[in-house]
Amino acid sequence: MTRRWKLFLVLAWTALLGSAASAHETQPGSLDIRQLALDRYEVVWKAPFYYGHPHPAQLVLPPDWQVLGQKTERRLYDAIVHRQVVTTGGRSLESSRIRFPGLEGTITDIFVRVTRLDGTTFTAIVRPTQPQVELRGERSLGTTAGEFIGLGFHHIMLGVDHLLFVLGLLLIVHGRMKLLKTITAFTVAHSLTLAVATLGYARAPLPPLNAAIALSILFLGPEIVRGWRGETTLTSRYPWVVAFSFGLLHGFGFATGLTTAGMPRAEIPLALLFFNVGVEIGQVVFVGLALAMARAFRTLEMRWPVWVACAPGYAVGVCGAYWTIQRTIMMFAGR
Repeated sequence: MTRRWKLFLVLAWTALLGSAASAHETQPGSLDIRQLALDRYEVVWKAPFYYGHPHPAQLVLPPDWQVLGQKTERRLYDAIVHRQVVTTGGRSLESSRIRFPGLEGTITDIFVRVTRLDGTTFTAIVRPTQPQVELRGERSLGTTAGEFIGLGFHHIMLGVDHLLFVLGLLLIVHGRMKLLKTITAFTVAHSLTLAVATLGYARAPLPPLNAAIALSILFLGPEIVRGWRGETTLTSRYPWVVAFSFGLLHGFGFATGLTTAGMPRAEIPLALLFFNVGVEIGQVVFVGLALAMARAFRTLEMRWPVWVACAPGYAVGVCGAYWTIQRTIMMFAGR
């Protein structure tokens, strides 16, 4: 097999990976239950699109709840919103169980929030591993912390676009201190915009934001290849500037994992703190694994064909180009 065919197969596999991953095309769902009267509640179920299709998860309310009037359905860019008003027949919500059959075969988390007439709230996160929630009492700080740390970790580990950008930086930047400054700049930047967006001080429209994040990955592809050819690039000269600039974009992307919940303002700071901790833990784990693999390859003194050296740069560029085109088309198509 010739060098060109080998490189073609690597790039084709990368394009298929990008197509299958469809980085961050699925967002968290949300269930908002708002008390209207003693035994009457408004139920709003926001089901995100799952890789471009209606989400397979279904909302199943307790059997003793009865629907009043007509259900409504509204289609948004990234989700379908179902609204209905129900009565619990004079019973309290306490210990009521809500199920989401079909969620177990996905990678989607669901925010659940109950708002009572007296202003008190109940919040929980439903995961595919346990697609149901029991509405009961107040939750401890430890439970809340664990849920949002897990959510942040889950969010970045499934965010292939964010991880690919970090990988691109690792392939360009050399030297421990230089790498530390670069990763720190990216962390500070995305933490800033994550906080700003979650607290409601600024918003970035999701369709152009997703396209811009993909463009940041496309930018790194040629930078990697040119760097391995011995050329000086913008990223190799000012890596922390590039990391900080694009990190601001990625922070808005991280924020979608929290803004979907529509939490009361008083609960946001704590959720933001724990969510960001989860994101940083995930990022540290990914960087640590990548550096450990690189060290293992050097220790084993593995010899690679010359064409392999350029493959990661082309792979990053191909994924970035695919996502940029895909998301731009979706943006103008109004999806």
